[in-house]
Amino acid sequence: MTALRLLALDGDGIGPEIMAAALAVLDAVRPQLGRAVEVERAKIGFAALKATGSTIPEPVIAAARAADGVLLGPVSHNAYPPREEGGLNPSGVLRKALDLYANIRPARTWPGLDAPARRPFDLVVMRENLEGFYADRNMHQGSGEFMPVPGVALAVRRITEDASRRIAEAAFALAETRPAQQVTAVHKANVMRLSDGLFLDTVRAVAATHPAIAYDEVLVDAAAAHLVRDPSRFEVIVTTNMFGDILSDLASELAGGLGLAGSLNAGPDHAAAQAQHGSAPDIAGRDRANPTSLILSLAMLLRHLGEPAAAARIEAALAACLARPETRTADLGGRLGTHGFTAKLTAHITGAMP
Repeated sequence: MTALRLLALDGDGIGPEIMAAALAVLDAVRPQLGRAVEVERAKIGFAALKATGSTIPEPVIAAARAADGVLLGPVSHNAYPPREEGGLNPSGVLRKALDLYANIRPARTWPGLDAPARRPFDLVVMRENLEGFYADRNMHQGSGEFMPVPGVALAVRRITEDASRRIAEAAFALAETRPAQQVTAVHKANVMRLSDGLFLDTVRAVAATHPAIAYDEVLVDAAAAHLVRDPSRFEVIVTTNMFGDILSDLASELAGGLGLAGSLNAGPDHAAAQAQHGSAPDIAGRDRANPTSLILSLAMLLRHLGEPAAAARIEAALAACLARPETRTADLGGRLGTHGFTAKLTAHITGAMP
């Protein structure tokens, strides 16, 4: 069997620290993998800009296309120079280059760890990843934002039937593997009748081909209220780009914070695991970063690539560490730094820790 080829891209800020933690976990879980793993390293972000003049050079994009999966650290793209000076958003470039149309964002509570949610929950937001209002996604060329005259800014929202169908089919396929087998479409079709109307009509058509899946629809403002009141009413949420971005962050905070939120960008032929949080430059290099988000994203990538045993081993070890204050990072009420937490976690994975 051919080796599993992964491309690791550190990113900016705390990226190198949490990437080191994720790769240590990958090394610890090798006995549970069904094949050998080869990891290639490459620079993106400010390190790549300094070395090559671009935050994501063409050879990195080519390496991502050649890899089975990508581990992507957080980036400080808001601080990059203009595009014409090499300041591209690496995650946005890879989304387009690899056709990563589905952003899969689980949110779950962890036993023993306090969370703002009133009761335990385990849901997934399936977010359409290539269209919507965001300027780096909704136009084939150029930006979806423009200023026709001084003092007036406009944004164009692009929704297509094809993209809506792809994310809907992915959501229903995921729901078939989960206990409640439930999909909720979140929209604002009462106001955006054409764009969200097209999205909703397309999801309904897909729902009709999956009669065994419980299906409902909720307006995005009501969905936000229901998440705060009782997130356990949802299992799989399927929605458009911006709504998915906002609601997944809300769900993750209710579960305990973005530091516990894994994320996978998936397409027909490629996948990229990415921490849901930002690059946190204020704590970079201080051994204070919680690497859980990227490690959970690694587990998602391994499961996506056909390695469920390794993914389950990582998740079980994380659950064990998060259950006790003495094996948590400081942001979760513990005393461990990035290195200490990684050491405890890898010890759980390898069986070296009771």
